[in-house]
Amino acid sequence: MQGSANLNVMIKAARKAGRSLVKDFREVENLQVGSKGPGDFVTRADMAAETIIRDELLGARPQYGWVGEETGEVAGTDPTRRWIVDPLDGTTNFLHGLPHWAVSIALEHKGEIVSGVVFDAAKDEMFVAEKGAGAWMNDMRIRVSGRRSLNDSIFATGVPFGAKRTLPATMQDLARLMPQCAGVRRWGAASLDLAYVAAGRYDGYWEREINAYDIAAGIVIVREAGGFVEPLREGGDIFADRAVIAANGDVFTKFAETLRSREGA
Repeated sequence: MQGSANLNVMIKAARKAGRSLVKDFREVENLQVGSKGPGDFVTRADMAAETIIRDELLGARPQYGWVGEETGEVAGTDPTRRWIVDPLDGTTNFLHGLPHWAVSIALEHKGEIVSGVVFDAAKDEMFVAEKGAGAWMNDMRIRVSGRRSLNDSIFATGVPFGAKRTLPATMQDLARLMPQCAGVRRWGAASLDLAYVAAGRYDGYWEREINAYDIAAGIVIVREAGGFVEPLREGGDIFADRAVIAANGDVFTKFAETLRSREGA
């Protein structure tokens, strides 16, 4: 696609960070997985990738604000625009040598995500979108799937771990949805879950207790691929609630009704 100057900056930053992460990924595969050494190594890789992205983005647009997973939020002199970045979405996969992780970069303008890049460096798949310009994977235009029935559809989600408080609600979601669909996948990288919905690989995705930097880029990619993205709680706010639902237009209503049927969803 012929992208804007901002999108080209985002793509360049994602590729540069992705090359750094691929190099580190080859090393982490050889580390003995434990609770200290490999985790420290991945943290350094994550921080290095965020530094690369920040230098590229703020070097090109120093007036924009910044939200990064590792470095937090910094206001820009332009209050209407900010970068939202996860330098390594799928850290646990990375740590365990699983080649399913991504660099996620979004640009927000006046509260709306207008550009997004999700780069799966391990597979060399670059998902990109700009508002009004469609969604693309590498040089191919992508669209959400055309499946119309939950029975034929595969969905993705994130299952809470550790101290997350939303495990009971997510288990209830699964109990309601799984008897009605063709399967649910949990691959551990929210940005790629949304990119896969945009590409028609998944028919829908939802997740509770999710961070803005994990899903911001994917939101515009799904919408530009013809899909619907809403807060999981009807009438809510995706980023404030930290809960999202996305799907193709044909299954969205039934999918959302199934998940929203629990009071207080």
